[in-house]
Amino acid sequence: MMGKIIWMMSVSLDGFMEGPERDLDWSLVDDELHRHFNEKAARMGAFFEGRVTWELMAAVWPAADDEPEFTEAMREFAPIWRTMPKYVFSRTLERADWNTTIVREVEPTKIRALCEKSNGDVVVGGADLASTFLREGLVDEIHVYVHPVLIGRGKPMFQPTDIKTDLRLAGTHTFGNGVVLLRYELGG
Repeated sequence: MMGKIIWMMSVSLDGFMEGPERDLDWSLVDDELHRHFNEKAARMGAFFEGRVTWELMAAVWPAADDEPEFTEAMREFAPIWRTMPKYVFSRTLERADWNTTIVREVEPTKIRALCEKSNGDVVVGGADLASTFLREGLVDEIHVYVHPVLIGRGKPMFQPTDIKTDLRLAGTHTFGNGVVLLRYELGG
């Protein structure tokens, strides 16, 4: 049985996934939330990432377990990220390390084939890539982590579209820091 494709994203209450300068300093990722992310990520079969997301991750996680200023939860994520099969979608990236395969185009049949050979669900990261997956009918669930902050402007999680997408609330969870997880299944 093929795993699901899950779009996981942290957003401000006003719907932005990053600030105006691609900043993420508004997010409230404490040890409880980071451990939750670690547990979810460790059970995934693969990560699908856009180039920008992959480059941000590759700048931090390959050696994060050796960084003394990082929390224990952050250091625990490093080997999860390094060893997880990753597919970075890019037309320009020439090389990708750390168990990463470069994919040039989002072709639904090839995406589903990659999912079938993955051992579990697959998480898609990056608003542009996830929007393309959503438009192509490739997203099975959306997990939105709403942070209790208004940042005013930045990159919205959802891009404008003419397509209506029905969702069904499948679960919620409130973390101690006020972040609320809203878990939706597509298809209403």
